[in-house]
Order: sequence, then structure tokens, then C-alpha cells
Amino acid sequence: MSTIPPFHLAFPVHCLIKAREFYGNLLGCPEGRSDSSWIDFNLYGHQIVAHLSGDAQDRSSNPVDGHQVPVPHFGIVLPWKDWHLLADRLQQASVKFIIEPCTRFEGQAGEQSTMFLSDPSGNALEFKAFKDPSQLFTR
Repeated sequence: MSTIPPFHLAFPVHCLIKAREFYGNLLGCPEGRSDSSWIDFNLYGHQIVAHLSGDAQDRSSNPVDGHQVPVPHFGIVLPWKDWHLLADRLQQASVKFIIEPCTRFEGQAGEQSTMFLSDPSGNALEFKAFKDPSQLFTR
């Protein structure tokens, strides 16, 4: 994959203590700056910011290859080995998945490993990996 500029994503959370535990400790995202109402995290080189908020979120889903995929969601495409290491760590921590680690579009263009989980505030995250990263945008 080519080097791309890091993205920035701000999202609502209900509790900064739980966000710090989930993103910092469970996912292993180093913490950056923080304040009493937000925390910056480094998600594989990208800046995500948990903002304290009480707002409700949309919890709809769409069918994708036999699974109900939550909308909205965010995540990252990891190298194959890193995805498997993260999946193992999350399974060992007995994380409750929205969609268990699995292979999607098996035998087709864009075949990928994927998993979905929620943070403590209900934000849906997807982590995926391609055996062939050049198929990221394959039709």
C-alpha cells in the first residue's frame, strides 16, 4: 500500500474513562493530548478523538455478504499479520463482537478478513485486512 496522509476522526463517547480503557488499553492506541472533554488517540498512525457527548446515535445496518453491517462505523485496514494479532488479542479478552472475525467475499475480488465490535459508547468499529492489499478498491 502507498503511504497516505493520516486521517482525523472525531466521534462521541459517553465516558472518557471507558474510552481510555477501550482505545488505550484494549486496542493499544497510544494516547495523545487530552482535556476534560476529549482524548486524542493514535489509531495506527491516524488521529481519532473521543469527545464527551450525551447525544444518541443512529444504529441502523446494511446487509453485506450475509452479515448486518452497522452504519455508521469506522476502522482501519491492517496488514494481514497485524489483523490476526489484534483478532487474537480481542478474542482472548472475551470481547463481544458485532460480527465475529471472519472472511468476507471468499474467493472473489476483494476477499478480506474482517471483524466488527463496539466501543463502550456504542460506536461501531471495523478492522479488516486483505491478503492482497492491491484489492482494496477492486470491483
